[in-house]
This record gives sequence, C-alpha cells and structure tokens, in this order.
Amino acid sequence: MRLATFNMLHGRSLTDGLVDSDRLTAAIGALDADVLALQEVDRDQHRSGNLDLTAIAARALHAPHHRFAAAVVGTPGEHFRPLRHDDDGHGEPCYGIGLISRHPVRSWHVTRLKPAPVRSPVYVPGPRGGLILLHDEPRVVVAAVLDTPHGPLTVAATHLSFVPGWNARQLRQTVRALRALPGPRVLLGDLNLPAGAARLVSGWHPLGRRPTYPAGQPRVQLDHILADRHAVQQLPPVRAVTTPPSTISDHRPLLVDLG
Repeated sequence: MRLATFNMLHGRSLTDGLVDSDRLTAAIGALDADVLALQEVDRDQHRSGNLDLTAIAARALHAPHHRFAAAVVGTPGEHFRPLRHDDDGHGEPCYGIGLISRHPVRSWHVTRLKPAPVRSPVYVPGPRGGLILLHDEPRVVVAAVLDTPHGPLTVAATHLSFVPGWNARQLRQTVRALRALPGPRVLLGDLNLPAGAARLVSGWHPLGRRPTYPAGQPRVQLDHILADRHAVQQLPPVRAVTTPPSTISDHRPLLVDLG
C-alpha cells in the first residue's frame, strides 16, 4: 500500500505559471498512490481554469473515493470568507484540501480549525516580495475510515497554519479529533512544521523522513505522514520512502510504501 501527501500549489507549474489539466493528470498519475492527501487545492477557481482539482486527481489514480474539503470560500490572497458549513460555497470558488482513496470508505469526517488571531510575517519571493504581514486562513481536516487489505484504517489529511506556535496548537487539536475515530490512524499533510517538531507535538511516529521543500533543492520537511502507535504496531513495515520531482508545485510529494 502506498501512502502519499502533496502540497500541489493548486496544480501550478513553476516553469510557466500555468495550471494545465493534462499536466496535472500526468503528475498525479505518476504518484500511483493508494491513499493521497492533497493541499492547496482549488475548486471552481478562475486561476486554475474553474476545475475540480480533487476530482481530476482521483481520476488520474483510478480511485473511486475522494472528498474535497474547503477551508475558505473565495481566493486566498485576494478576497475570501470562512466556510461556515460543509455545504457552503457551492457555485463559488473554494480553496482547501483533498483526500483520495482506492480503498472503500466507511465514513467521512471533517474537523475545522480556527486561524491564528494575529498577522504573521511571511517571506514572499520575487521582485515585489520580501517579508510581509499576512492574515492566517481557517484550516480544515478531512478524515476517512477505510477498508484496506490490512484491515480498517483511519487516514486524515490537513494543511496547518504557517504561524509558528499556532500550527503546533492545530496539530494537537487534530490528534485529539482523530482519537475519536477507529485505530490505527495515519495523518498526512503539510503541517508547516519540521520533522522533529511534528513528532514531538503529535506524539506520533513519522513514517518517512525526507526534505520536501523547496521542490528544486529540498532543504526542510514540511510534508509528513505520521502514524499513531496502533498503526506502527499493526500496519506492514515501511519498505520505501521517496520524494520524486514533479512538473507542478513548489513542494515535492512524499511517498511511503508499506509492506
């Protein structure tokens, strides 16, 4: 079984700055993941051709089960509002995360995380970049209880805050929420934390330790696949960990092969 997480930068290529559905399909298909968590996912956004990126990714993997969970309605960096209910935002541009599975899904679960209450300095590359103060966005966790060849498994996807300290708080909230779901449990996503901090804060075991950012020459691991103690004991051992280059995004995907 292959688990993967990928901050996809809404499918944009750093080479030409465009979102192309054929290129996206090829990039996701190359991952050949049985379970894939996606971050920075658009649905009905003009900048990504008004596409449903989660659905495209699911088709690329021939995965019959997928869920997009919006964090905001609108476009990040421009105008957006928090998602108040799971059914908000239909017919409007949305931005959030996705979770895709080739294995049958028993149930879906969504947990919402509040944004940091203060603006935080973030470095933005480019001629007009530098350190700027940004408002944080609401975050979301989407989890699925799967039927797998290794038995029931809870998998969850998230993309945590870039604000130091607040992302650690959100990670603890996420772990508490997942304890209510059946074990074993695996959390996949861009946690905006280095590997040591992610393990210390969550108390969960990293299944793969590889730098994932920036994509060209990765120096830090922001993207993680963490397993609780039940998963460490019950799932097959890790056979391979890879971070292959991709034609899209400023992150590398993180792939973990089990068994």
